[in-house]
Amino acid sequence: MNPIFIFGHKNPDTDSICSTLALTELKTKLGENVKAHRLGEVNNETSFVLDYFKIDAPELLKEVSAKQEVILVDHNEKAQSVDGLENAKILQVVDHHKFGNFSTDEPVKIDADTVGCTSTIIFKLFKEAQITPSKEIAGLMMSAILSDTLLFKSPTCTERDKQAVKELAEIAGEKDFEAYGMKMLIAGTSLKGMTSQEIISIDMKAFDMNGSKVSISQINTVDIPGILEMQKEFEESMTANNTANNYVLSLLVVTDIIKAGSYILAVGERQDLVEKAYNVKLENNIVWLDGVVSRKKQVVPVLMEASQN
Repeated sequence: MNPIFIFGHKNPDTDSICSTLALTELKTKLGENVKAHRLGEVNNETSFVLDYFKIDAPELLKEVSAKQEVILVDHNEKAQSVDGLENAKILQVVDHHKFGNFSTDEPVKIDADTVGCTSTIIFKLFKEAQITPSKEIAGLMMSAILSDTLLFKSPTCTERDKQAVKELAEIAGEKDFEAYGMKMLIAGTSLKGMTSQEIISIDMKAFDMNGSKVSISQINTVDIPGILEMQKEFEESMTANNTANNYVLSLLVVTDIIKAGSYILAVGERQDLVEKAYNVKLENNIVWLDGVVSRKKQVVPVLMEASQN
């Protein structure tokens, strides 16, 4: 019997990979036949986490065959998922994002919540099953929450996320989780030797906004000047992506993890969406937004509303 495939979204971030591995451990301990997969290359931050806790990355999955049983974590939109998903049988979704264009032919188990990280939900599933995660998997879930909430600075962070980190840190034996989290975030900011297209692709997601396709990439960094020096190269790559994928707008959200705000670089025919959404004026295609650090809560819904007005 073929195993059930578990995977997160394309261009996986730390939560996508760690949630996949965590849910795979839980399902395995419950006696289910499952296998973890990833839909893209592992980024620097996630590599740091996997190396730290000595866990191998999931196997790469490029497409699924017809009737393959799957479980989606940290996403639910087809555009962010594996090729061939429309032919697969979705058994379960574990997610903390909005649901968009999600439909299935059969009933699906959905574990969704308004928390800052999918791993917070999966830790709850461990507790409901009265199963304690391994030290390594606890470390992965802790890391994912710290990453998704930017060390609790993101507006998506909840008290449940904070409590989960404290409990997971205890299991993982990581007493100073804040110091660990900062090392993790800094490890993820290294962009040395990468092209503009590679940087944009680290964490890129496509969204349908009132019938138009919009791409939003995000990177966290402590080297804002170094990133801004590459603006011309970014604009060329983003323009090429717009043409290739029929995007009306591509955004690069450059988040300063120290100052807790972001530069928004906007390229495309619908730059007005950014100006309308935030009541700002782009200068040379870019604007600083103080306090904006969350794509999920402070970028996507704001642009969605602007696209409908």
